[in-house]
Amino acid sequence: MKREGLLSGRGIDSAVQKRWQLGVTRRTLLRNTALGTAALAAGGAGAHAQPAAKPPNIIFILADDLGYADVSCYGRRDFTTPNIDRIAARGTRFLQGYANSAVCSATRVALITGRYQYRLRLGLEEPLAANPEVGLPPEHPTLPSLLKRAGYGTSLIGKWHLGALPKFGPLKSGYDHFFGFRGAAVDYFSHVNPFQRHDLWDQDVEVHQVGYLTDQLGGHAVDAVNSYAKSGQPFLISLHFNAPHWPWEGPDDEAESKRVAGTSLRDFDGGTQKTYQHMIEAMDAQIGRVLDALDANALTENTIVIFTSDNGGERFADTWPFTGKKTDLLEGGLRIPMVIAWPARIAPGRTSDQVAISMDWLPTLLAAAGTAPDSDYPSDGMNLLPLLAENAAAVDRKLFWRYKGKWQHAARIGDYKYLKILDNTFLFNVVEDPLERANLKERHEDIYERLVAEWQAWNATMLPEIAESNTRAFTGKDLADHYGSQQASEAPDPTLPLRPLNQSAR
Repeated sequence: MKREGLLSGRGIDSAVQKRWQLGVTRRTLLRNTALGTAALAAGGAGAHAQPAAKPPNIIFILADDLGYADVSCYGRRDFTTPNIDRIAARGTRFLQGYANSAVCSATRVALITGRYQYRLRLGLEEPLAANPEVGLPPEHPTLPSLLKRAGYGTSLIGKWHLGALPKFGPLKSGYDHFFGFRGAAVDYFSHVNPFQRHDLWDQDVEVHQVGYLTDQLGGHAVDAVNSYAKSGQPFLISLHFNAPHWPWEGPDDEAESKRVAGTSLRDFDGGTQKTYQHMIEAMDAQIGRVLDALDANALTENTIVIFTSDNGGERFADTWPFTGKKTDLLEGGLRIPMVIAWPARIAPGRTSDQVAISMDWLPTLLAAAGTAPDSDYPSDGMNLLPLLAENAAAVDRKLFWRYKGKWQHAARIGDYKYLKILDNTFLFNVVEDPLERANLKERHEDIYERLVAEWQAWNATMLPEIAESNTRAFTGKDLADHYGSQQASEAPDPTLPLRPLNQSAR
């Protein structure tokens, strides 16, 4: 597949677009045109969409450590992901989609709360390790709890990583049902975590099951679709795969599982491009089973399906056309696939130039369901539905990041991005220079200073960094392409103002 047009919001390769639109009937196109603007005429994070006659079902599919170009609809060249492509063909691909963090648990905080992770103590962990006192407060409103209040059934299948029992857990934060693992990662066959503890649960009961975890998660998701179809209740299924996160194990790699048993599972001496391919292909196959279940139950038309990743890619990922990877605030650590389909309301086979970020999904999905975020916990995201209407113009955003590892800061405003790594500072035009090579901070000193000031003003509203929070950044000891990189200090960034630590920042 050609990669032209898959880059950063400048259009889509016409051959790809035509292929995706094959089989779309004239009736479907007319229906979507007629719904058009009226169906999506909702604005702002707190605005309500005009709900469908029946509230839409929602399937939110989250990959783990997937690179921007690791799926064929975003330009993967050496293998295909036909089922993820099916979602894209039915809806819209965002070409400028961002994760709110370069690491997993911090992004999951923003996804479930719709708010910057640094408003909560949990969000200071990059990522959350084995600290039983830190997690998502059960009293905090979440996407599943707000949808549950609106009459939805809610299920999490896969990764939680927002705090451990007995204080924290998915059943305490809005989900009716849970099957999966609670921590950062597990072996795909033994289901043992990096601390050598078994971590597979059905509700709050530990279960021992044999099988490749990606396949098990897909099977449970299919069962959930079938069950909700029989009940007639609108539903949220959060399908949070562990793939393609380490350890590097495809469906036929049980021998590798035995080799890494008893280790931290980070598998720095394992993995190949082929193994990584097989992990993604296995995930894609399970996504296909879920889409087939929607079709079989006549639910496709009024089901929102989202596919995205928690952060940029890791060791074997394709992050083209960006540099950097997971734990970096370079574009490769933040830019992610971001796809939404809703055949009843969104025209098929389109792309969007709109800059979007993980927190946007909560207000978007609540608007689709005819409800809104809790007024005491306003979302930092934006309702994307109006921007999915025909001919909708993209709107400018102000997006901010920080990462304790290597004392990184970043801000994206318009086409420009401020970036700080250790003591090095940069200004890039990331639309014209997605590789982040041309440092413009001296040529455009006024823009650089404005973005730094905007970042500082934003940061003053967040919880401060603290010495005891966990952080992880790749260094030259881990990866050869980080040969000049130092490990971050455990002390807070000395350029950040210190404030008394509260449990949350409103």
